[in-house]
Amino acid sequence: AVAIHRRSGDACERWGTPGDARTTPRPCFAAEHYVAAARRLLKGLRQRSAAEGRPLPTGPSRLFVASDSTEALRELAAAIRDTGVPVIARAVGACFTGALEVALHCDFVYTTHSTKFGDTHTKFGLRPTWGMSQTLSRAVGQRRARELSFTAKIFTGAQAVEWGIANDSFETPEALDEALAATCAQITANSAEAVAAMKDLDRLAENEDGIRAGLKAETSSQYSISDTEERLSAF
Repeated sequence: AVAIHRRSGDACERWGTPGDARTTPRPCFAAEHYVAAARRLLKGLRQRSAAEGRPLPTGPSRLFVASDSTEALRELAAAIRDTGVPVIARAVGACFTGALEVALHCDFVYTTHSTKFGDTHTKFGLRPTWGMSQTLSRAVGQRRARELSFTAKIFTGAQAVEWGIANDSFETPEALDEALAATCAQITANSAEAVAAMKDLDRLAENEDGIRAGLKAETSSQYSISDTEERLSAF
């Protein structure tokens, strides 16, 4: 599932496969389910970004007409990264391959100790097309990423935290949801405009232009944050 931070409260968009998908003997399943979920999530991200005055790029959207889930998920990944809205992945039960790719595009990840993770592209004769080759190594480092991808090794939520894929893991889904609600409340208590600016600035490090170029870009950037004076005066 993916939780979408909203200034007026919390919203949650279910993300995943049908309940019996793990028993389906196919490497790729329920593509139409992913595309339908992607439609709903992208719509929510666009609405929220527009409300914050940071609209996502528009124009002909292949997401709403394509039968190929690859294009749909590429557009969703770009939307998660481009929106000023924090996006949190809630990984419970299983988070394999494509689901892991989507989770790694999110701003952070919450999971449970027993949730199973894995990049199983090589197990099924597949190659990543939704970003795994770029995001996994940024989370865990090159050597760990290669080990996980080359071996298709399955690992737990607790290991995902240890290796940097997830931010935190919990004993039960209920404990996770309680922590997720608390995190969303903390985010919504802050300036939505400042949070959006912070997310945008964080992307500078991903450009890998070096720290001097990144610091220069941070200093020269301009953002409209309308509640600074109000928040400082209330401190």
